Amino acid sequence: MKTAAVRWSALALAAGLVLAGCAEGTSDSSDDETGGGTTFDPEAELSGELNVMGFGATDEIAQTRLDLATEAVAPAEISLIEGDLDIQQFLSAVATGEPPELVYANRDQIGTFASRGAIIPLDECIDGEGIDTSLYLEPALNQVTFDGSVYGIPEFNSVQITQANADLLAAAGLTLDDVNGSDWDAVSAANEAMYVGSGGSLSVIGYDSKLPEFLPLWAKANGADLLSEDGRTAQLDDPAVLEALEWAVSIYDAQGGFGVVKAYRDSADFFGEGNQFATNVLGAMPMEQWYVNVLNDVSPDAPMAFDTVRSLEGEPLAYASGSAWAIPADSANPQAACRFIKTMTETDSWIAAAQARVDLREAEGKPFTGLLTGNAEADQAIQDQFVQPSGDEKWDAAVAATYEANENTFTLPANPADAEFKTAWQDAVNRVLNGQQEPAEALAQAQEEAQAALDEAWATWDEREEG
Repeated sequence: MKTAAVRWSALALAAGLVLAGCAEGTSDSSDDETGGGTTFDPEAELSGELNVMGFGATDEIAQTRLDLATEAVAPAEISLIEGDLDIQQFLSAVATGEPPELVYANRDQIGTFASRGAIIPLDECIDGEGIDTSLYLEPALNQVTFDGSVYGIPEFNSVQITQANADLLAAAGLTLDDVNGSDWDAVSAANEAMYVGSGGSLSVIGYDSKLPEFLPLWAKANGADLLSEDGRTAQLDDPAVLEALEWAVSIYDAQGGFGVVKAYRDSADFFGEGNQFATNVLGAMPMEQWYVNVLNDVSPDAPMAFDTVRSLEGEPLAYASGSAWAIPADSANPQAACRFIKTMTETDSWIAAAQARVDLREAEGKPFTGLLTGNAEADQAIQDQFVQPSGDEKWDAAVAATYEANENTFTLPANPADAEFKTAWQDAVNRVLNGQQEPAEALAQAQEEAQAALDEAWATWDEREEG
């Protein structure tokens, strides 16, 4: 039997020689593409190896669930190939017929992996092991559903909330309503009111619109989606997307330009006690909810205020992201992989993991700030059982905003050119931020690039399905 070390040493040598596209067509057999005729049964006895790529037990949330999954798949032996997923290495492994048994990927990678035959649809796994997909947040599940089949099981949900310095707001005569995104003119005015600087010198960032990564958030707040619901049509040249980009860029222009703001924010002690909020050098920004835990750990007395990010209609809104479990094509142990996935993402496992975090936070004298899992039932159970008033209104408001945002998420649809699509719009934003193009020109170019990539990828998939 091959050891994990031998297998992955060999793959590392091959990884640089095989292009991503070669994973396509690894098998022409429909049985191979759905698990090789594997029968998934929750009572089936398991054996063999289960090499897991892209996942590490780096904290109590991961370790608690890993312990439960290890017990569930025993006597199958689990080996973790830790570190973030190396896409080239993974696709090379599939192409050479020696993939890991299980892979942990970003949800926005699932469409491309599925279209290239690198992972199998999980419909039979879901039915056989009795995984209740109705428990998962619909936007998260949609992100891993490609051409009508589920190719991944969501795990974790990352959402943005408005995070602000209450002292800077008060000093400028502002409230959270001025910076939560519900009125862009108000945000622009608040930005200028809190900003302190001159020319290329900056000492307080008024507002950070977090470009390029949050363009989808601002477009959605303005009523636009970057991609059509079926994942086939780019909509980057929509006037509402252009308006969103122009506004988000104007936030930086009012503070001396993106380069000035970025250099200043990059110099901050982002994860330490000298972070921008604790040192009163940032007024407000949208940021993922996990940063609340960072702030509470390193600067619990920082003058914080929290709300959801809101659309121009005043409704809570968040652009969700997260990870997913998928089973590679030609996985040597799909039965154990499916059982592992089920255990890692089921409600009881998440509750046990949350209990471990609560215990740790209590031992440290710190409040539990919530946990977003991608499993709506688990989220509600964790909120009901473990989220308690901390005695500090600002952190309680952060938790409340987090859960409200989690109920109002959107994602971009799974598609076979997700990497190329993302590159197209992010490069467009960066060209504008760097002064190379005007917004309309940049988005027009991005539209052409993104649509060409989508057309080519979908044509290849459609031809494969017809053939």
